[in-house]
Amino acid sequence: MSPRLFSWLLLPCCLDMFRHELPGAQAGLVLSAAKTLVWGPGLEANIVLPARFFYIQAVDSSGKNLTKSPGENTFEVKIVSPVEQFTRIWIQVLDRKDGSFLVRYRMYATYTDLHIHILLKNKHIAKSPFILKGPVYHEGCDCPQPSGSVWEAHMHCPESFPQIDRDLSLFTSVNPDRNAQEIPQRFGQRQSLCHYTIKDDKVYVKTFGEHVGFRIFMDAILLSLIRKVRLPDMEFFVNLGDWPLEKRKPTDKIHPIFSWCGSNNTRDIVMPTYDLTESVLETMGRVSLDMMSVQANSGPPWSEKNATAFWRGRDSRQERLELVKLSRAHPDMIDAAFTNFFFFKHDEGLYGPLVKHVSFFDFFKYKYQINIDGTVAAYRLPYLLAGDSVVLKQDSGYYEHFYNELQPWEHYIPIRADLGDLLEKIQWARDHDEEAKKIALMGQQFARNHLMGDSIFCYYYKLFKEYAKLQVTEPMVRKGMELVEQPTDDLFPCSCQRKRAKDEL
Repeated sequence: MSPRLFSWLLLPCCLDMFRHELPGAQAGLVLSAAKTLVWGPGLEANIVLPARFFYIQAVDSSGKNLTKSPGENTFEVKIVSPVEQFTRIWIQVLDRKDGSFLVRYRMYATYTDLHIHILLKNKHIAKSPFILKGPVYHEGCDCPQPSGSVWEAHMHCPESFPQIDRDLSLFTSVNPDRNAQEIPQRFGQRQSLCHYTIKDDKVYVKTFGEHVGFRIFMDAILLSLIRKVRLPDMEFFVNLGDWPLEKRKPTDKIHPIFSWCGSNNTRDIVMPTYDLTESVLETMGRVSLDMMSVQANSGPPWSEKNATAFWRGRDSRQERLELVKLSRAHPDMIDAAFTNFFFFKHDEGLYGPLVKHVSFFDFFKYKYQINIDGTVAAYRLPYLLAGDSVVLKQDSGYYEHFYNELQPWEHYIPIRADLGDLLEKIQWARDHDEEAKKIALMGQQFARNHLMGDSIFCYYYKLFKEYAKLQVTEPMVRKGMELVEQPTDDLFPCSCQRKRAKDEL
């Protein structure tokens, strides 16, 4: 936590205490309005996210953090702009069931100032009301911060991301002119690629290959990012397929290809997956599963969860077939079933009938979550970690942008690639319940600290900034490229009040 964020936790002792009797097992405790903690990026005007968010930690009168929910309607949050009659802001207070709450809100217009009122039985808690001095820009506002370092400081971005350093260390330089010729020749006929140029804070693209529908995810994050911060001019290629492409050895002439998934046998530059990226952009929008919603839907308390390992999915890998056969042989330990058959012949005698899709939130009725590769890495891992079940993760040659920061036996329980020790690991978790619970909570904490929307935007920006430094020729808008237009909002146009400024930090 940054010093500035931490300073929010140092609340004045002189605030009046407010008595709030807690229900159930916590009855007799008194919830303190003064000592309850409030912090997070959603309390800062300069942190523009599709859905802004902050946290509330309930604290009792003795100064102890609550570890169970005091009730989902304990706190009321109101966000208003004093100079506006109406504010188009959607607010949700999500009870994380561990004594803390995640408050998220999505703005549909830009406001001069915002006042965030956080109330406990009509009494302000902590330093409420929090005042965001405007203008407070909404997600659709095209108003980039001209200084990248100022934006990074506002966002509290880390100094570096180890995966970015690893990926870019293979390239001493990048030649946009050469890549513009060689990469389409090498990959353009057989693969689905996008060739992007960022020039003067505008996005241009040319596609190669037949299946390029997934460019919508890359277009969306680029447009969102350049609405927030000025990007350096640059040229790069994005792989729209599942499998990473660059298989040459580092000693050979390798090409820089941006992909959503990496592998131990390839040299692609890894970005957050399209799934995680879209969930960030569409939080409180068209997606129902995102890193925030999971935190409020992580199932019953640990002691009440089913002590069975759970999995649902399609037949996209041989090991998944083996998993379902294991489940049929050991139904007391594993509940695994297919919801769809596509890649292999469906033998109902071996793999059982197809079952209906299960809501992802219902996964967390089970203590143990099996994470097993699909065509590449299983992109559900961020959401599994964000719940409060323990993840049994298959050893894999594929990885997402954050995998290398995860530690086995700290954030997850490792299982062999061939699943040969899966039953043994489930039994270990059953025999070491407290240790398994601790691993689940450490995985959850990792997801909360490293996989939220602000972290994803920081990752993309750092990646593009460091990549741009490697370019040795001028990025160009090439023949055949088209401008990717920013979406328009005629109802709530945005007046950008930023001034062009030199990079001061």
